This record gives sequence, C-alpha cells and structure tokens, in this order.
Amino acid sequence: MWEKSKALSFLLMLLLLLVVGCSSNETSNEKEEQADGEDIDLKDPEEVEYPDEITYWTELNPSVAQTSQSLNDVGVYQELEKITGTKVEFKHPSGEGTDITEQFNLMIASGKLPDVIEYNWRTVPNGPDKAIEAGNIIRLNELIENNAPNLNRYLNENPEVKKMVTTDAGNIYTFPFIRGDEKLMVFMGMMIRQDWLDKLDLEKPSTISEWEEVLTAFKNGDPNGNGEMDEIPLMVQPDDFKYIGAFVGAYEIHAQFYNDNGTVKYGSIQPEFKEFLTTMNKWYEQGLLDPDFAAVDTKLLDAKVTNNQLGSLFGYTGGGIGKYMGLMEDQIPEFTLSPTPHPSLKEGEKAATAQLAHPYEGYHSASISGSAENPEEIVKWLDFAYSEEGHMLFNFGVEGESYEMIDGYPTYTEEITKNPDGLPMTQALGKYIRASYGGPLVQDVRYVEQYLELPEQQEAVEIWGETAENEINMPPTTLNADESEEFNSIMSDLDTYYDEMVVRFIMGEEPLSNFEDFVATLKGMGIERAIELQQAALDRYMER
Repeated sequence: MWEKSKALSFLLMLLLLLVVGCSSNETSNEKEEQADGEDIDLKDPEEVEYPDEITYWTELNPSVAQTSQSLNDVGVYQELEKITGTKVEFKHPSGEGTDITEQFNLMIASGKLPDVIEYNWRTVPNGPDKAIEAGNIIRLNELIENNAPNLNRYLNENPEVKKMVTTDAGNIYTFPFIRGDEKLMVFMGMMIRQDWLDKLDLEKPSTISEWEEVLTAFKNGDPNGNGEMDEIPLMVQPDDFKYIGAFVGAYEIHAQFYNDNGTVKYGSIQPEFKEFLTTMNKWYEQGLLDPDFAAVDTKLLDAKVTNNQLGSLFGYTGGGIGKYMGLMEDQIPEFTLSPTPHPSLKEGEKAATAQLAHPYEGYHSASISGSAENPEEIVKWLDFAYSEEGHMLFNFGVEGESYEMIDGYPTYTEEITKNPDGLPMTQALGKYIRASYGGPLVQDVRYVEQYLELPEQQEAVEIWGETAENEINMPPTTLNADESEEFNSIMSDLDTYYDEMVVRFIMGEEPLSNFEDFVATLKGMGIERAIELQQAALDRYMER
C-alpha cells in the first residue's frame, strides 16, 4: 500500500512538472513571437496621427542649460509643437555624469516610466535585448517599418548603420543619433602652440622622436618669453591614453580591446605597451609631461593654457582649439593652437589608432518605454526628425531666426555666429537646435562646417582623419545579459588596478621591470576571460 501511494505521488509530481514545463514553454514562445513581431497588430499608417501629448526623459545638455530651463524652451521643439500639435512634457535629471546614471537607474527601478527615454541603451547593464525582455523599452522593428518611413528609408539605404542599431538578437531598440558624414566623426587629437614652434624655429612634430625634440625645446627655450623655465611642454591625461589611444597608437596597438584581423586583443598586456610606458616615464622624468597629468581637471587645464604655460595638449576641435584661441585672442594676439598629426614611430607611417567615432555609438538615442500607450503615434512623431523638414529643423533651427538659405546653403545667422547677448556659438546653437550635441536625428555636415569656423579647426579634421589607420578599432558590439554581468564583474576591479599601475609606471613609482608582473596580475584578475567575452561579441557582430 505504501509503495502504491509512493508511486502515485511520483506520478502526480511528474504530471505537475510536465504542466509547469508546458506553461513555461508557452510563455517563452509568446515572448519569442512578440520579439519577432508576428503577433503585433499594427494600424494602417494612414490612420495614425501625431500624439496629443507625450512625456520625454532626457538630460539637459550644459550648453542648453545656460539659457533654458527645459527643451520646451528650445526653438526646435517650439517649432515642432506647431507642426505636429504634440505637447511634450520633458523630464530632465539634474547634474551630470554619474548623477544622471543614478537617476536613470532609480527611474527604471521605480517602474514609473515616461513615454520616451533618451539614453545610451547600448551600455545599460545586461544590454538592450534584456531591457526589451524586461519591458522597460519596446522592440521597434515593425513599428519603424510601418510608421517611420523616413528613418526606415535611411536605415535601408545605409545597411552598415542599420547593423549598428540592431542587436545580436535582431532587435532595433531606438531612434538613433547618427553622424551623417565622416567629417563629423573626427573631433579629438593633439594640438600644439604654433606660435611657440615659430618662435623657436621648429617644425610641427609627427613622430615620437620629433615630439621629444620639440617638447625638450619648449622646456628649455623659454617660448613664453618671461625669462623663467615655467613652460609645461605636454599635457595628456590617463583616459586619453586608455580610451582614445593618444600616443599609444604609435606603437601599433590600442591600450584597451582591439580588433587584430578578427582576433580581439587587449593592448595593455602586449609588449608594445611597455615601450609606450617607457617613453611616457622618460618624458615625465625629464619634465616634458605635466606632473599634474593624472589629476588635472578642466579648471586646472584652463589655467595652465590661459597662464601661457602649456605647449601642447590632447583635446577637441571646439572645446580645445576653438575655446582657447577665443579665450586668448585679446591676451596674446599671436596665440595659435595648431593640430598635429597623430604620432607614429617612423616618418611617413600612420598611427594604428586614434579618435574616430562610429556613425552610431548609442549616445542621445530615444527609445519608447514599455509604459507608452500609443507607440505608433510616438514613432510617427520621432520619425519627423528624419524627414527633410525635420532634418533642417533639428540641424539648423528656425529659418529666418537661426539660419537663412543663401545660395541653397543653410547659413547660420548672426544670432548664432555673433550672438547679440555675447553667447559663445555652442550656447547660441543650444537655444535652437539639437545637432550640436546629439539627439534622435541625422547630424548634417553643414552644421560642423560653420561651427568649426577657424582654419586651425578645419585643418584639425583633415590632419587627425588622415594620420591614423583605425583599422584595429572595435565596432559597436553588444554583450548579452550574462556576458555583460560577467564582464562588468571582471573589469570593475581590474580597471581600478590598471589605472593605478599605469600612473605609477609613468611617474616612476613602479619600476618598468615589473611590467611582466603587471601583466600576470591582469591575467589573474580575469583579463583573458574578458577578451573571450569581447571575442564572442565581435564574432556575433560580424555575423549580423
């Protein structure tokens, strides 16, 4: 009897497991069907109107915050409301950087989501596919095909961009910020005091050895003419080495993960990275590299430049060359920051890597939340920015106010170029457009042609673009949820150790003879597993 009862219990348990199993499979299948878009009942596009109102979460760019409390105050959105009739309630997180990340995380955790969330969903923990699965945002493939003819056309005409905005699982999750021309993808590099070069009768350096000669002359030649040896020949910050490849590219590697003909490598465990560290340590010991390089902030950097002490630095076309030449125009009329080629080891060679943005990187892209009740209408509203009329509005603002068409060219007015209230051009643009810092739109090269008004700025785009190969740069790959969690776990501690040790090597606090121990420690902390995860992501990206 007991045996019979035991057998009956076993059969009941087995039956229960089968039922649960079937239920789980059904749930899984439903999700897959939804992910594939097979069960989405879409309206006829002709019947879809613009929404009456939407809520929209996005950070308020500092250049806009100088003159506006909200994007509602900006010309592009005031004009957009007139065209579409849609009232937008913008919600802006306060602060910058990690403040915004924390507020984003709190918003997601609360479950109280606005209709549109503009963020870099490509970098959220566990990735955009997991965000779709969790219901935080929705898959947009079918909605874009059905209700966003302008973006859909652009993506179909630009398959490489479509590949970038699509996840490994095949989901399009955002209305992207797209750089529409190669000239918009190069905006950082080395710049040098051309007036100091001229004063000392020096040529612009292009190789590591030429850089050393010029920096030494800056240190000893008193180019600022005050009779004191107070010149700082070079300022490059650790993150410039680490993430951009400043000077590291001369050694044919990237400091972080890079693509060596389909094989992912981590540059800082390669022998070439020791050569780079040896040069930086030598320059630091000789007083060529700023002793504050590891701790400088924007305020201190500004002071070094405007005190007429700094000879060369790594920076932006706008926030470097344009900013400092404007600040020094009255103080030192001959002050000139000139772009230099990305350094190489041999004359005539190109650096292996340098700053080069992808057409799409994830920043400032708008996704529709799982809480939105009218996604088709919102899709239609977002798609307007990719139309011909929307493209002009988002890139140039309001015709007759911020720009005029002159011989077929959208030319910014003096409201932008010589603002009557004395606003710098970047802040004047922020009153009218979004293309100057990003948003769900295609950026127009004619914006940057006018924004970079100085010859040195325009030359920078050409020189920086031509003097690096950039073949080893990683494409915008995506880790899946499990990989992302494991990768972040490895890199969190590893990056802390890496940052500390690289600075110690350069400052001579750690002898370079310990480089192999540094490599061994990185391997012990899991860098080889992190490389495997990046390899898997690269392989999937190449198969998209």
